[in-house]
Amino acid sequence: MITKRIRNVAALTALSLASIVALSGCASSATTATPTSSANDSAPYTVEHAMGTTKIDGKPERIVVIDSPHLDALAALDIVPVGATESGASQGFPEYLDLPEGETTSVGLTMEPSMDEIANLKPDLIIGAKVRHEAIYDELSNIAPTVFSEDSGTNWQEQARITAAAVGESEKMEGLISALDERAAKVGEEVDAKNTSVSIVRFRPDNFRLYGPDSFSGSILKSVGFDLGSEGWNEYSMKELSPEQYEQIDGDLVFFTNPGGDPKATTMEKVTGLWTSLDSVKNSKVHEVADETWMVGIGVVGANKILDDVETILSN
Repeated sequence: MITKRIRNVAALTALSLASIVALSGCASSATTATPTSSANDSAPYTVEHAMGTTKIDGKPERIVVIDSPHLDALAALDIVPVGATESGASQGFPEYLDLPEGETTSVGLTMEPSMDEIANLKPDLIIGAKVRHEAIYDELSNIAPTVFSEDSGTNWQEQARITAAAVGESEKMEGLISALDERAAKVGEEVDAKNTSVSIVRFRPDNFRLYGPDSFSGSILKSVGFDLGSEGWNEYSMKELSPEQYEQIDGDLVFFTNPGGDPKATTMEKVTGLWTSLDSVKNSKVHEVADETWMVGIGVVGANKILDDVETILSN
């Protein structure tokens, strides 16, 4: 049996900024980023990042982000960018971020940012990811100071920290990550996550993906205390599988997403027709969750939405 996701989840838990510790879910990149001043200081500061060192002349006021983890990070810091990319054509910005209407302009797709649209916004800071946009870094740097994280999605804390460093809010981000870590541990106790294995599935048009402990959603569930396995993952902590390999969905508990919602448009219909022998299915431990937050919403805000889902689904 498939349990539909409960939409009216609890509001985002208030985040304490008391202690600063590292989140245990996913190791951050070796790249460091430490500005020399806070966002409240108008003095110039420098940021070390994946492409080198960038000088920023005081607190940025017109920021453009060209990847979703950095957009989530700004939202967590209560900063609204003037421009951002969309993950797909006409998809808009993630609804879960609740960006103020009309204040952020689309600058094209994440995989194909529009240089003209970025330049027209006259940004004083651009934030992106080397893994996606290394080829256009110099061109972007000619428009405005540009800061890149190393990765996108994997090592999500690196993107959060790079974004925070770029806007002079590293201390605040560390507090948010620390509070997230504390909340994840608490949720783990509430739902008795210890010794429970989990499979995270994303159905696609021709195959399906399993997500491992170093993927975004996987790292959040790992920090809760679930076991996602430790073998067979590719460099992105994923497995690309055909429908006939459904038996690899072997977790005691299954969370799945189906982008677009139509089971016939992806492998969902075929896989769910095959997986009836799985223990998770027979025990009604299969739950649909939102693709926007579990797969696209990469960052502190998205992570808290995942914890909302875990609490809502497993506390009933």
